Amino acid sequence: MKRILVADIMTREPITIKPNTTLDECIKKMVRYKVGSFPIVDKKMLIGFISQYDILWVIHKKTKKALKEIKAIEISRRKIITIRPVATVKEAFEKMKKFKLKKLPVTQGGEFVGLLTLRDILNFTPEFYPELEELSRIREETQKLNRLKNLQKQVNEGICEECGNRDYLHRLNGMLVCESCVNS
Repeated sequence: MKRILVADIMTREPITIKPNTTLDECIKKMVRYKVGSFPIVDKKMLIGFISQYDILWVIHKKTKKALKEIKAIEISRRKIITIRPVATVKEAFEKMKKFKLKKLPVTQGGEFVGLLTLRDILNFTPEFYPELEELSRIREETQKLNRLKNLQKQVNEGICEECGNRDYLHRLNGMLVCESCVNS
């Protein structure tokens, strides 16, 4: 992985938009191409980047009419984190982790040459999968612990301290109660 370059796995001709594209057009294009963000490119130069979260913010703050009037460049982030095509995939992954990004525009001499996504990296470099497996295992262990806690609350069969019926009992607020009393 240390020798694999960004240029080796990046998407060379990703879907882009022009600065004067309206947010309404962006939304339609996002749905059509099933993507969540676009680099804003003008004459091969990367001048902005817009994501579905940027558009959601505008929808929250403005009216639906504004989607046809506001241009993508108007809500684009001012500072864009990029990477060079000669950088290693490891460097790109570290940059993505540091800035909490899923996509990195690839530029060379200010010119937009491609887009690198986290999915590109994961599809190409299986050595990252152990980290993902560990996260999955942690999630699974948390779920197991929660199930065990719920089982510990359940006591064997006995007489409910609330209604007096014989049933499987659960500990609730220091009392042993049956299922029907727990749910009521």
